[in-house]
Amino acid sequence: MSVVNLKVLMIAEHCNPDWASVPLVAYNFYHEISQIADVTLVTHGRNREGFERHSSHTNVTYIDESPLAQKYHRLISNLIEKGRANWPLYLALSYPIYAEFNRKVYLLFNQDVRAGKYDVVHAITPVMPRYPVSMIRACKNTPLLLGPVNGGVPFPEGFQETAKKEKAFWNFLKPFGRYLLPGYVETYKKADRILSGSTYTLNMLKQLFGIEDNRIELFFENGISKDFLQPVHKQSRSDKVELLFVGRLVPYKGADLVIEAIGQLDPILQHRLSLTIVGDGSERGELESRVAELNLQEIVKFAGWVKQQETYEYYSKSDVFCFPSVREFGGAVVMEAMACGLPSIVVNNGGIAEYVTEGTGFKIEPVSREYVIREMADKIRLLAEDEALRSQMSEKAVERAREFEWSAKAKQIVEIYAKLLVQKKLQTNSSVSLSV
Repeated sequence: MSVVNLKVLMIAEHCNPDWASVPLVAYNFYHEISQIADVTLVTHGRNREGFERHSSHTNVTYIDESPLAQKYHRLISNLIEKGRANWPLYLALSYPIYAEFNRKVYLLFNQDVRAGKYDVVHAITPVMPRYPVSMIRACKNTPLLLGPVNGGVPFPEGFQETAKKEKAFWNFLKPFGRYLLPGYVETYKKADRILSGSTYTLNMLKQLFGIEDNRIELFFENGISKDFLQPVHKQSRSDKVELLFVGRLVPYKGADLVIEAIGQLDPILQHRLSLTIVGDGSERGELESRVAELNLQEIVKFAGWVKQQETYEYYSKSDVFCFPSVREFGGAVVMEAMACGLPSIVVNNGGIAEYVTEGTGFKIEPVSREYVIREMADKIRLLAEDEALRSQMSEKAVERAREFEWSAKAKQIVEIYAKLLVQKKLQTNSSVSLSV
């Protein structure tokens, strides 16, 4: 069968062209894969408005939630917005909403899957490996691909104060899903192939569920659009070296570490630097106060929150990307920065450290807060003073980013579909032969 004719049922609760993070990742997978395979997407009803603004999309089924679920969703969303819950708690509280979606998807499509209407079932979101996929029960003769899933990365030992700020004490909820959520273990035990977005998550899942090497592989969930791979023409300016941070202003993202690192530099070098912080969040007030205390108001500027489509302008004007997030899973901003030719300085914990190679930036071990600040200052100093090194790393960063272009990733996924289909047919035929 030609890969173009492959019929795929794609399950993505979070999938929206107008939103950032996981919904946008899922949308990019769907959009690019649907160009080379026959995809039926099933997603949550709250994504309908985003899709309707993009008229080219067809064959999308929306699962609407009940009135009770709508009220419940608003309630837990307010907890996050007001800072009363962290992501582990939010995901635990969100399970009833996902469970309703999961159940309705199964009721609507399980007969078609059992009847062989689809060649492959691909469950993309949630990206966090915490929820079951009921459709696994219908996939007797149809392969199920799960992921890329990513998460579970712990806070480094040297950053327990940051963990407290992030209310990480709620992380004790994580293990309960393995035992309490119906079908969770079955999903990982029976999935034909699992894609993992980081090496840490891959090893964690293998250990938890005894997954064989041939059923799981590393596949980064984030990709890069062609827009970010256009040649970057740096605007003519003074001899300042432009530093950039893009991300939510919350403790674990580490914007404060960049500010502290600049504060440790020699005043002469400081005045050769400019740091732009793009993003907003609960820590903004404290960050602005610290900038004032260090007398860095002329060096550090806060751009606030900007639309994802507008971040390219900031990347294109910058020279170095500083993103010392101490507990990052995907970190799409690092990939975007690399695509725009920015050497990146990151912390070596989680998925983002796997994007950055020796020739494209620096990875700092999360020994302690003081160590990261000191090393960040040293790497900023090195890149600020060595223009040739910046230029060399810039070229390598773009080369590295090209490997993650969305159309290329889609082709890789469709190739996985084709291999899974062949393997499933061989397994089915073998089972039939043995039964005879």
